[in-house]
Amino acid sequence: MKSRRVAIYGGTFDPVHNGHIEVARRVLKLFELDEIVFVPACVPPHKRNANITSPFHRFAMLALATQMDQGLLVSTIELDAPDRPYAVDTVQRMRAQLGEQTELFFLAGADSWLEIKTWRDWQRLLTLCNFIVMTRPGYLLDRRATAEVPIPVVKVFGIDSLQPTNMRSPKVTPHAYLTDAVQSDISAVQIRTAIKSRDFASVRHMVPPQVAAYIEKHRLYID
Repeated sequence: MKSRRVAIYGGTFDPVHNGHIEVARRVLKLFELDEIVFVPACVPPHKRNANITSPFHRFAMLALATQMDQGLLVSTIELDAPDRPYAVDTVQRMRAQLGEQTELFFLAGADSWLEIKTWRDWQRLLTLCNFIVMTRPGYLLDRRATAEVPIPVVKVFGIDSLQPTNMRSPKVTPHAYLTDAVQSDISAVQIRTAIKSRDFASVRHMVPPQVAAYIEKHRLYID
């Protein structure tokens, strides 16, 4: 029997946008995953002084953005435990929920991966799950991406992102997969800036229709 394969996709998602959804859809297929679970952060440790939209609104937008995708789910695991905001805690709790037979993955951007050694208990974290590291336009992964990382690093570059790569072969130890299969230049900062400028036409091209309607209805990011 094939083991269940689940990826954790953490972030602020303030707001969730088309780039997030496209990454999830492509990675779901490329890595032959059963589910990708979006995990909105309550208040990320590195953004505690930022003006972050309420967890209620960010969760609602994620629910709207993923409602038509059976393999995309949203979890409140970090929202329910704001005193435990670190990735290592989240992965351990997800492992407890999903069981030891589930193969866990953690989606991270290239910039986050290059800072992995600054994360809480990063060495232990790398023993708990696989990593899928996504590049983005203008961000090159150099030798720092593989240097001194105590797990095997596999480069999955230059392949057709719509074709599965037969990743289901069992691994004895967690791996890190570096891939350029999905690249998006949309950012939450761009969206918030466009909203402040009342450029709602641009916003509608960057977020799912349901999310655009939600933002307008609740007047998010206006002030």
